[in-house]
Amino acid sequence: MSVPARPQVQKLATLTGHRDCVYTLSGAADEATFYSAGADGLVASWNVLDPEADGQLVAKVEKSVYALRYLPARQLLVLGHNFEGVQVIDLQNRQLAHATALPPLAIFDLAYSEVAQRLFVALADGTLAVLRATDFSLEKLLRLADKSLRCLALHPTRPELAVGSSDTTVRVLDVHTLDTLHTLSDATNSVFTVAYSPNGRYLLAAGRDAHLRRYDATASYALADTVVAHMFTINHLTFSPDGRYLATCSMDKSIKLWEADTLRLLRVVDRARHAGHGTSVNKLFWSGQQNRLVSCSDDRSLAVWQLTWADS
Repeated sequence: MSVPARPQVQKLATLTGHRDCVYTLSGAADEATFYSAGADGLVASWNVLDPEADGQLVAKVEKSVYALRYLPARQLLVLGHNFEGVQVIDLQNRQLAHATALPPLAIFDLAYSEVAQRLFVALADGTLAVLRATDFSLEKLLRLADKSLRCLALHPTRPELAVGSSDTTVRVLDVHTLDTLHTLSDATNSVFTVAYSPNGRYLLAAGRDAHLRRYDATASYALADTVVAHMFTINHLTFSPDGRYLATCSMDKSIKLWEADTLRLLRVVDRARHAGHGTSVNKLFWSGQQNRLVSCSDDRSLAVWQLTWADS
């Protein structure tokens, strides 16, 4: 078996304009435009192929935004507006299309199921809000945990939703019935991020205990691997669009790149070696456009990274 080459990483640009911590990113791998939001309530759009260009203001809301979800087929951007509910921006007309009031809580993540025609919203009191995809009206509030629901991920081919919580548990739900199919209780602290591999074989989970856990989604979600991946909390993980690689980011200020099949560490991206972020790295967006990775941080900035492999 050939050993994968270590990727070369070049910082292309630092994107500034946010006035406070940047918490979230969203985009489509096959599009150049992506979106950011954070503590300042500003929602901005950027071009990953033209990282020197200024960002464009999409919306300004009163409270902070932890969660964005871009719906490319509908040209909508969904905002989790903390303590105010969900707002949906029509990107073509740059105007508010829908606003749905929810309990006055922080909103930590959003997931959109085309199959179930539902938007799932992770709330800070352990409730999963279920909204209808047609008009984003509230269908149901489902209490799953006594602590915050922090992250959501949809299986790429099966009607399953993974929900990570601050009660250290990952629950896998049926997106149609909302029944709990599996309960994964291996974490020792809050679960902040979950993601399915693009081929649907694995579910990965990570969070405050800094461990990366991989579950076999083809074998009743049996725990397959555990890796001590960072020094401090893992805030987010994401796969490359082709599924070959994985990126994690952490409160330890670093981004790490991994081989997805083996979970072999390939590269550490940090301030000392790559002029990386000076504080917690909160979210990643891996674009399929020229294999570029975007990160955002508590340092109020975004960074665009060019990744190059010897075999690419």
